[in-house]
Amino acid sequence: MIESDRRSFLRAALAGAAGASFALRALAGPVRTPITVVPLTDRLAGPGIVQITGAGGNVVALTGSDGVLLVDSGVEDRSKDLLRAVEKLPGGQHVHTVINTHWHWDHTGGNERLTDRYGGHDKLKIIAHENTKLWLGADFYCDWQNNRHYTPRPKDAWPTETFYTAGKLTANGEDVVYGYLPRAHTDGDIYVFFPKSNVLVAGGLVSVGSYPILDYTTGGWLGGMSDASQALLGIANKDTRIVPGIGPVQTYADLQAQSEMLGTMRERLVEAMRKGIGTDDLAANPPTREFNARWGDPQLFLANAYRGMWGHVRELGKIV
Repeated sequence: MIESDRRSFLRAALAGAAGASFALRALAGPVRTPITVVPLTDRLAGPGIVQITGAGGNVVALTGSDGVLLVDSGVEDRSKDLLRAVEKLPGGQHVHTVINTHWHWDHTGGNERLTDRYGGHDKLKIIAHENTKLWLGADFYCDWQNNRHYTPRPKDAWPTETFYTAGKLTANGEDVVYGYLPRAHTDGDIYVFFPKSNVLVAGGLVSVGSYPILDYTTGGWLGGMSDASQALLGIANKDTRIVPGIGPVQTYADLQAQSEMLGTMRERLVEAMRKGIGTDDLAANPPTREFNARWGDPQLFLANAYRGMWGHVRELGKIV
């Protein structure tokens, strides 16, 4: 695949990516919407789990007398509003733990303010995969976002505790189980599961209303995303409430639909690469037609998928 062909495909993909919410936020800034608290259990008046929307990416709070555990922290410019909402929750005057599902700034943007509000890193624990910490401290360019330059975040935003495979803690009578799903949306994606309440927080591993973002700049790729969807199906069941990175709660059937789409696209794009089909042909004749009604414009997804797959040609086989 020649470089000029790849660049033209990426430019076309960005131009046609109006349905890709993360790409739009990253390039143009977040859309300001009201902060809304939605109960995920029947215990909003007492200990329980809620989804907080309007702060950037979805934020999930486990509330109760032990204080509050948050999954993700939204964008920086909504962090004051997020704090106001959190402090109205049971135990909200004491946030003791934040778990980041990946490094993207719409999920980690409130880390600094939370650290400052709740006593610094000596008192507020921030948990994430080791790769998330590395990207938050890195200086790099993201070419699929018009070569956006990311600079290191302040150390108050960095995780205080990292892991490589899986972990578990207990708060407010709930087990909190988290695990790594390699090289999918990024190379640091994790899920967070509350088995007692049957709530699964999937972060950027589940997409609603637009094709998943495959951030190949920081290690994401189609094969890993497909494998991650399969792994999540093994954790969830038909009654699980699945919280995506952006958008409303999803069902097991929704996750199955995403998994089937990703599996199909993996097969089709591997075959296209083996046939020597170029990116211009792929853009002109997207092999996604039966999925577009659900996931929208496929151009950015296809561009990022193809680019990411070139980093895995040896394991895919029979391409080079």
